Amino acid sequence: MPVTALVSAKSSGVTTAALALTLASKRPSLLAECDPAGGTIRAGFLQGQVDAGYGLYHLAAAERTGSDALANAFASHLWPMDEAGHRKLLPGLTDPAQAAALGRTWPALSEVMHVLAEEAGYDVFIDAGRLVLESGHLHTTLTPAPLLHQADLVLLVVRCTEQSLTLARHLADPLRTELAERGSGPEALGLLLIEDGPYRAHQVAEALKVPVLAALPFDRDTAAYFTNGGRPPRGYGRSPLLRHARTATGQFEATVSRRKIQQQYPPRAANPQLAGVLERLTSGGKRG
Repeated sequence: MPVTALVSAKSSGVTTAALALTLASKRPSLLAECDPAGGTIRAGFLQGQVDAGYGLYHLAAAERTGSDALANAFASHLWPMDEAGHRKLLPGLTDPAQAAALGRTWPALSEVMHVLAEEAGYDVFIDAGRLVLESGHLHTTLTPAPLLHQADLVLLVVRCTEQSLTLARHLADPLRTELAERGSGPEALGLLLIEDGPYRAHQVAEALKVPVLAALPFDRDTAAYFTNGGRPPRGYGRSPLLRHARTATGQFEATVSRRKIQQQYPPRAANPQLAGVLERLTSGGKRG
């Protein structure tokens, strides 16, 4: 199953989208809250149920002990988000000042998450927060760069508004270049559209030169529940946000599967004779 990282330029609904995808997945799923600016799910959606003794920060000390210690700490710091324990959360930082301690932890943590996805069949979603650039590259402290480099998919979350497009436009090219030079390739980048605003999917894709891989509706009631917790809204399980999120997880899996097949079986060199046949076939069979 894929490891998918979600990022944004600013306040585009990354955490809400990541929660929706994690809770809607048809498979066991994990949400790793890895925003260096600090996590919000602990105080919001979970309403303080999880104290500071759980979470991402504690993995830094474990990683310094060794890979086995990191794997054990990772498992012990996951919080179940449903009664069956199929939806798990790695709670984020409680203080942005803790982010500096994770610099050397990100690569090893990424490996653990990929093992969970590939060996245990989990959908893994990473809330990587707001992108921060330094000299045209991902900031090494304010962005969990290794998680993005190694992710199967990197989703730039964008709203259909002029403001969101303007902010995202400055990040799309540097992020694509980053993934080409240091990640799994520029094809790992896609857009997750939040349908809040006047622009359509094809307009957003054209403006940012990045394909839209999925879209989620602006579902005010469900989004408020994910942000603030409390009692779920009426019809929550059948809400538009969760229904579209369930479809989106399937689209992401299909996209990653296609990429892996293409990487395993690269296109053959073009044959001029075959190219001529294909040209005639695709021209509708018209004769000169």
